[in-house]
Amino acid sequence: MAPDKESNGLDNVAFEADGAEHFCEIPESKALSGENDRDKLVYCVTDVPPWYLCIILGIQHYLTAFGGIVSIPLILSQALCLQHDAVTQSHLISTIFFVSGLCTLLQVIFGIRLPILQGGTFSLLVPCLALLSTPEWECPAWTQNATLVNTSSPVFIQVWQSRMRVLQGSIMVGSLFQVVVGFSGLIGLFMRFIGPLTIAPTISLIGLSLYDSAGKNAGNHWGIAAMTTCMIVLFSQYLRHIPVPFPTYSKTKKFHTSKIYIFQILPVLLGITLSWLICYILTVTNVLPSDSSQYGYLARTDIKGDVIGRAPWFTFPYPGQWGLPTVSVAGVFGILAGVISSMIESVGDYHACARLSGAPPPPKHAINRGIGMEGLGCLLAGAWGTGNGTTSFSENVGVLGITKVGSRSVIIASGILMVIMGLFGKIAAIFTTIPTPIIGGMFLVMFGVIAAAGVSNLQYTDMNSSRNIFIFGFSMFTGLVIPNWILKNPTTITTGIVEIDQVIQVLLTTSMFVGGFFGFILDNTIPGTKRERGIIAWNKAHEEDSNVTIESDEVYNLPFNLSARLSSVPWVRYIPFCPYQPSRSPSDGTPESSDSLDVLKETSTDIVASVGL
Repeated sequence: MAPDKESNGLDNVAFEADGAEHFCEIPESKALSGENDRDKLVYCVTDVPPWYLCIILGIQHYLTAFGGIVSIPLILSQALCLQHDAVTQSHLISTIFFVSGLCTLLQVIFGIRLPILQGGTFSLLVPCLALLSTPEWECPAWTQNATLVNTSSPVFIQVWQSRMRVLQGSIMVGSLFQVVVGFSGLIGLFMRFIGPLTIAPTISLIGLSLYDSAGKNAGNHWGIAAMTTCMIVLFSQYLRHIPVPFPTYSKTKKFHTSKIYIFQILPVLLGITLSWLICYILTVTNVLPSDSSQYGYLARTDIKGDVIGRAPWFTFPYPGQWGLPTVSVAGVFGILAGVISSMIESVGDYHACARLSGAPPPPKHAINRGIGMEGLGCLLAGAWGTGNGTTSFSENVGVLGITKVGSRSVIIASGILMVIMGLFGKIAAIFTTIPTPIIGGMFLVMFGVIAAAGVSNLQYTDMNSSRNIFIFGFSMFTGLVIPNWILKNPTTITTGIVEIDQVIQVLLTTSMFVGGFFGFILDNTIPGTKRERGIIAWNKAHEEDSNVTIESDEVYNLPFNLSARLSSVPWVRYIPFCPYQPSRSPSDGTPESSDSLDVLKETSTDIVASVGL
């Protein structure tokens, strides 16, 4: 049921803006029902809101991405033998925020040019964990005991930095594949053979393969973890349509109250903060045990000691800060599986972002540039040493539908904010004090949504077909069975060549590779019509008519008038990532950009609901 319309004419919006008359109007021919009133955009993709609104909404995007970005170094720190070194964990968090902000600016300004935020990716986390689980890179037993760990010891530093460096090198080499595929235009050829039955098991197994990490963290105190999960579910699902009045000020209304859908915008942050506060109260009242051998001790908020006091006020992440990267052949192949999955997901995010921001579907040159820029972002993330790459954040795409602000200026502000936050070491140190049961409760929701997002791709296929049921079921089951068996029998693979053994082991312990591989092979070899396979519906969903949206050139052309300058160069048309528009006369029917700002945003409440987390 749709919520009541507010006085500013918006339905289910996250804020009230000064100058609500700035809405991008819906063409009358498309305004078929009152439901379309909710689809009006306050600011379109090329609009520039007031600076203070850019900052406020930029902070909102930053907070929305907070859960997903912070969780990656927290998970990775255990495989890097850093679970007892909170200061280094804070450095990793600062680094990933800094690089995410930098890659966001590159993507919005020079890449796809849509309001899409970049952040760490679980697609690369899975193969990284697979590499670090091999016998060569397993953590020594003494690093698991806090009493034996001296974080300033050269031996301990070498242990974790050697693992980080091999991740860096593998990510940097693997990301070159994405750079080539993007800037060469090969992504179109790849997508020709990849359909929903390949994408569904690949993405679903990203979430399902992380169940062990969620269970270990939540198992440190199931009561606290369940409380965190319940709060996030309560805020994101049950209370998301309930506005909360906040005091605000505007030139026209002076001091007044505005209704903000705070639960819909920040359910994860609210759930974590409240659970964190409760854990603090239970810690100072000694309700939680102070003996490290007792169950529930890890739910205390004081076990990290004075990590905030020891963390520097300012830190400046730089390339090679952990040493010279090394390369593992096995790691590179594993990263390639993650890169392919990330590219597929990003193409879908580009189209969803275009719909939600009132932009036309992205043309081929923009998609090529976006994928290439994401590859460049992964290369930078590897060089800086985040232990991860970057990709488009689906959660923040959904925020566009919530706030009804599709301006890329807001995402630029968010990118600048992330870069600045990455420079403050004590802010990152605060995040490391979050008790592990709270992290586990967040993972229960987050990884479940990732798994379900993959399954949602089956909506394009005919699931009454026994062919499709077999392909999906077999791909999912083998994606769980084979990695589990290999992990329990790591010495089984012996070809006589160590490098080949490592490559096979990393690939076969990467669930999304196994499931995606079988889905790809079976879907392209077992006879079936395009309609049955979901190819027709998939292509239709990603090829929306753009007649009622902003002119494509206005959105996707290169910045600083580079496109106009390059248009006079004939050979530019052969560069896959460069827009080429020959001189056009007014008689060719092309609308002027000043007349093309009336847009129709076609959004799905399912998209907004699923990324409300």
